Amino acid sequence: MRAICVSVSGRTAEDLERALEGHKLAEVRLDLCDVSCNDIRRIFSEHPGLVATCRPGRFGAAERRERLLAAVEAGAAYVDLEVDCDQEERREIADRAGERGCRVIVSFHDFEGTPSREALEEIVSRCFEAGADVAKIACLARSPADAARLLGLLGHDRPVLAIGMGPLGKITRVAAPFLGSPFTFSSPAEGSETAPGQIPHKTLAAILREIDRA
Repeated sequence: MRAICVSVSGRTAEDLERALEGHKLAEVRLDLCDVSCNDIRRIFSEHPGLVATCRPGRFGAAERRERLLAAVEAGAAYVDLEVDCDQEERREIADRAGERGCRVIVSFHDFEGTPSREALEEIVSRCFEAGADVAKIACLARSPADAARLLGLLGHDRPVLAIGMGPLGKITRVAAPFLGSPFTFSSPAEGSETAPGQIPHKTLAAILREIDRA
């Protein structure tokens, strides 16, 4: 079975724990949760397959750093750091991740559209130059050509997560695991998406199983 990472959020630690039940690989959107660092340490120490993500916006730099470090030190499998975040902050968290055996995802997001092929390849290179173990490129797909351009980033020597956001990007969430992406992202259920275009976990798992049987 192709790997699916379910992207979860929750108002409380109990909400998060319920959302994580039954999932081997999950992204915890710490920026969308009202949980303490003690909660983060407990949750990440109890689950071996979690991705720690805390997008800029809701929390200041110091609190984001504290939350991500709490997750890394408790046993996160991956930590997601934006390619455009502060270099010193990224270096500190990435160094701590390396010490703890936590892999680093360096990510790029474009919520307006999908850059040209040349620009996308340059962004992927920037992610790896910034210390990525895995590069994540997530862009709004406004056309099938945008989705195809994102999928064209896959199948090379370096691990890349290529995601087309929005309805026209859904094909990337299905096809990417068959083209070299380490995993793909889903929502826990209909109505609980953390990014536009996520497919509910049960639906996506059924599609991937059917393709694997073909």
